[in-house]
Formats: sequence, C-alpha cells, structure tokens
Amino acid sequence: MYDTLKNRIFLKKQQIPSIALDDFFVGAQVNILSRVLKVCDYGDVHTRKHFETARQRTFAMIKPDCYAQMGQIINAIQNNGLAINKLKMSRFKSNTAAQFYAEHKDKPFFPNLQSFITSDVVVGMELVGNNACQEWRGMIGPTNTQTARAEAPQCLRAQFGTDGTKNAVHGSDSLGSYKRENNYWFGGEEPSQRPMQTTAVLDNCTLCLIKPHI
Repeated sequence: MYDTLKNRIFLKKQQIPSIALDDFFVGAQVNILSRVLKVCDYGDVHTRKHFETARQRTFAMIKPDCYAQMGQIINAIQNNGLAINKLKMSRFKSNTAAQFYAEHKDKPFFPNLQSFITSDVVVGMELVGNNACQEWRGMIGPTNTQTARAEAPQCLRAQFGTDGTKNAVHGSDSLGSYKRENNYWFGGEEPSQRPMQTTAVLDNCTLCLIKPHI
C-alpha cells in the first residue's frame, strides 16, 4: 500500500495476527498498523464473486414490539455466525413508513402495518456473513407468528412475535431489497440522504469503551 501524502510505501506484504479474513468486506473498517482503513470496493472480478457470497450483506430490523429484546436478538445473530456492520435506532413517520413499505402501500393491511411500525422506535442493522440473507431469513422464520410457532418454534418470530403484523423482526428477501432498504436506512454522508434519523438527542451522554481483550 502506498501513502500518497507522504510519498512512500506504507505497507508491504506481512502477517497481521489481529486481523482475520472475515474482517474484510465492502464497508468494513480495519485497523492496520494504527491506521483505520475502509474497504471501498473489490480488487478484481474473482474477489467480487467470492466475497459477494462468502461475505454477503443483508438488512435486518427489530420492530417496535421487540426492541426491548434487542440484546437477545444480537446474541442470536452472533451465535449464528453473522456480524453486525451497522446499527442504528430510529423512528418511522407516516411518510417514511409509506416509502419503506412502498410495495404494500395499496394492500388492505397497510394502514394497520403503518400504525404499528410508527408506534415506537425500531432498530436497523446491516448484517454480514456467509449467505447472510438466507441465514437471517431462516433465523426469523415465517411472517405470521402463529405459523412460525407451529413450523419453526425456535425462530425469532416464534419467540417474540404476536401475529402477522407484530412479528418482532424484518429481513430483506433478496439482494435487491437489501440494497434499497439498507440505503434508505443508512444512506449517504449528508443528513438529507438518510431519511431515517437516529433517535439520539445527545444532551445527556457518557462514553463507553470496550477494551481489546474483551
């Protein structure tokens, strides 16, 4: 790697024990020799084909009826081999709910869905892992909670859901859905590019550091 500012080689091929192959995916930040580097794109077509499966990304959301169980859900995510790359708590408004669920806007159940999803805060996450979309969809189970309890009693919707609308969690059903939903949630650098704003008001704060050994 070449440092264009200092006009010298920054990094030659060497082992860095603190970094594993799983740490590398588009959007990841890695610390190499005290420098934080962001992975922006794939180096070649072969790498892209491999990592788009091996380090696939998907969008997950914890709904208003379940954010109090966020800790248990995060544990389940990690125990099933997925990593959380991004996480943000936000709150839907009527217009953002209609935009996010645009494919359901004209369906009879949408008013009930809109009322529920705007009732309290929600948590959006970008998950990364092997076949992340399929893995997360398998973890959350069938859309209807009663069906989930009958067919997959260990899934998240069976454990925390109530019915077909209050079903605890959401997961992108395809790569196309992931890109749209994740961009809607986390968006670009400017606030205007991120319809879903964080709920943090930053008026009564502290700092928590997780040290390297833990």
